[in-house]
Amino acid sequence: VHLSESGGGSVQAGGSLRLSCAASMYGVSITCLGWFRQAPGQERERVASIYASGRSAVYADSVKGRFTIDQDTAKDTLYLQMNSLKPEDTAMYYCAARRYAPCQVRDFDYWGQGTQVTVSS
Repeated sequence: VHLSESGGGSVQAGGSLRLSCAASMYGVSITCLGWFRQAPGQERERVASIYASGRSAVYADSVKGRFTIDQDTAKDTLYLQMNSLKPEDTAMYYCAARRYAPCQVRDFDYWGQGTQVTVSS
């Protein structure tokens, strides 16, 4: 499995970014897809996760109502639309995949290299 994120950058508070994750599964059966983030000195946080079938998106309380996870199965791409960004959203964002349910966990099997998001006040 190969995951590659893009779309990070620097934005002012209140702005928006859309992260993309190009996925190559090479025949591996994946149940869950997710976005995580990690700020310096902090633990990795699960931001949003979704079943590979597209159902049951779940969000961290800190991003609920502002972020949306979705996917384009035809393009094998996972997205994270981030609106109303805050300085506390600054972190390295990772795309991840997990072979088996449940999806609302931090222990995913495959990870991308990450893309940096920086939000200035």
